[in-house]
Amino acid sequence: MSKPIPTQPESRTRRLTQSPPQVGAEHALPLHTPGTASLLLAACIATIAWLALAAQTDITVHRMLARGLSVFDGFERLSSYLTNLTVFAVALCFSLVAALGRSPLGRFFRQPPVVTAVVVYIVFVGLAYNLFNECLHTIVPLLSAIYWVLFVPRFHLTLRQCVLWLIYPLGYLCITLWRGSTSDFYPYPFIDVGELGYPHVLLNATLLVLAFVTLMGVFIALNHRRAH
Repeated sequence: MSKPIPTQPESRTRRLTQSPPQVGAEHALPLHTPGTASLLLAACIATIAWLALAAQTDITVHRMLARGLSVFDGFERLSSYLTNLTVFAVALCFSLVAALGRSPLGRFFRQPPVVTAVVVYIVFVGLAYNLFNECLHTIVPLLSAIYWVLFVPRFHLTLRQCVLWLIYPLGYLCITLWRGSTSDFYPYPFIDVGELGYPHVLLNATLLVLAFVTLMGVFIALNHRRAH
C-alpha cells in the first residue's frame, strides 16, 4: 500500500500564497473609502482653481487682442507666469483626486508624493506672491495646504522623488530666462535681466530656490512626524 504524499502545513501554505506588503508602496488618493469631506474639499479646490484660471485667461487674451496681438500671444503671455502654471497643475491634480481618476494620468496625480509636490508648489507660489504683491492669490494655496494636512496620509519618500520635485521650479526658471532673452519680457521684476542684470537675477533666483528647498524640507519633516 502506497504512502500518502505529505502535504505542507496550513500555516506555511498561507505564507506562500500571501504576498508580503511591498516596502514603500503607496495608496492613490483618495483612499479606498474616501470621506465626503475629502472629496468635497478636493472638488472645491479644483473648481476655484479652474474659475481663477479661466478668468485670468479671459483678461490676458483680451488685453493682448486690444494691443493688436493674437490669441496665441495671449496664451504665451499667460504661460509666462509661474502662478498660472501652478494653478493649472492644482486644478488638474485635484480634479482627478475628486473624480477618482482611473487613467494613467489620474493614478499619477493621485499618488501622495505627487499631491504633496503640487501642494508645495502652490504654497510656495502663494508665499512668494504675497511677499511681493501684498495679499492676493491666497485661497487656492491655503485650501491646498489644508487638504494636505487633513487627507494626505504619511508616505515613504525617496531622495530621487525629492530631486524630481525640483524639476518644475528649475525648469520654469530656465525657460523664463531663455524666453526673456529672446522677447525682452520677464514676468516678474526680481528676474528682469534688462533692469537688474544677470548677476543680480541669478542671486535672486538662488535665494528663491533655497526658499523652495526649505519649504520642501518643512513638508518632508511634517510627513515623517505623522503616525503610520
